[in-house]
Amino acid sequence: MSKKEKTEKKKTESELIEETGSISLDGNRQKHNIELITIIGEVEGHENLSGSSKTTKYEHLLPKLAQLEDAEDVDGVLILLNTMGGDVEAGLAIAEMIASLSKPTVSLVLGGSHSIGVPIAVSADHSFIVKSGAMVIHPVRMNGMIIGTPATFEYFKSIQDRITGFVVSHSNIDKKAFEKLMMETKVLTKDVGSVLDGERAVKCGIIDEVGGLQDAMKKLHEMIGDS
Repeated sequence: MSKKEKTEKKKTESELIEETGSISLDGNRQKHNIELITIIGEVEGHENLSGSSKTTKYEHLLPKLAQLEDAEDVDGVLILLNTMGGDVEAGLAIAEMIASLSKPTVSLVLGGSHSIGVPIAVSADHSFIVKSGAMVIHPVRMNGMIIGTPATFEYFKSIQDRITGFVVSHSNIDKKAFEKLMMETKVLTKDVGSVLDGERAVKCGIIDEVGGLQDAMKKLHEMIGDS
C-alpha cells in the first residue's frame, strides 16, 4: 500500500469513527476482518436528541448491521457498549439485528450498559463486562409518570414482556430471577430495579464472562476460527 493510499485509508477510518462509531480491524496476525461497532451515550429513537448529547442513532446502525451481514469479507463483529439506555423500540431493533447476524459476535460492556442496553449487550453470541462495569435493570417506565389507564398499562406490560423474553432467551438467567432484579425496591433510592457490577452480572447469568478488550478479541478470533 502506497503512502497516499495509507493516508486516504486513515482519513476514511477517521470519518467512519466520527459519523457511525464503527471501524474495520484487519491488522491482526490471524488475518481476520473484524468490524467494530460502538453503542455509546443514549440510544436515539424516532426523535432527535439535543446536539450536546452523545447518542447512538439506530437509523445509522441498522443499515450498517445489514451491510455487515451481506459482506463476504467480514469475519466477525465486536460490539463495545457504554450506554445509559434510551429508546426501547430502537434498542430492541438493534438487539434483534445483532442476534440475527450469521457472523460471530462478541460484546464488551465498558462503563455501563443500562436499561435497554441490557438486551443489546446479551444479543451477541458471547458477552463480556469489565470488572468495574455496571448494568441497571428496571421495568419499562414513561418519564416517571403514573400509568393511569388499563390500556396504557397493558401496552407497557407487553413491551416489558418482550424485553424480559429477549434477555432470558439470549443469556443464562431465568425469567423469575430477572424479574426479581427488575422489581427490586431496596437498591435504587427513588426507583425500582437493580444495579449489577461486572462480577454480579456474570454470577446472575446475564453476561457470560468478566474480561476486557484483550479477552473479547481473543474469544472472537477463536469463534471465527471455529466457524
